[in-house]
Amino acid sequence: QVHLVESGGGLVQAGGSLRLSCAASGRIFRRYVMAWFRQAPGKEREFVTAITWSDGSLYYTHSVKGRFTNSRDNAKNTVYLQMNSLKPEDTAVYYCAAKTPVSSCSGYRCYDSGHEYDYWGQGTQVTVSS
Repeated sequence: QVHLVESGGGLVQAGGSLRLSCAASGRIFRRYVMAWFRQAPGKEREFVTAITWSDGSLYYTHSVKGRFTNSRDNAKNTVYLQMNSLKPEDTAVYYCAAKTPVSSCSGYRCYDSGHEYDYWGQGTQVTVSS
């Protein structure tokens, strides 16, 4: 029902910034939870951040708190990931994802599992050099 396309990745030195975008098209439901995951070479996919539609709650993995900001512009059907103070360990392919929220669930653990997400973008490469 939904097609997601990420953009904005690239090469940046440690301490620099990048802004990723995820544009959604198709049968879009505003209640979708929108999230970002990342996967580094040789590592498993990792949850980065999520934003809920219902109340705009934000969830971040510990390693990016204070550095990354997740936001959404419903009028543009786009979500953004502002990444500041980038570190080499942030190097990964970053994926945008969407899922229908479970009304009975709240809190971090409701959003951090990749297998729960229904739609995924193609990914955008972020490389941070030291």
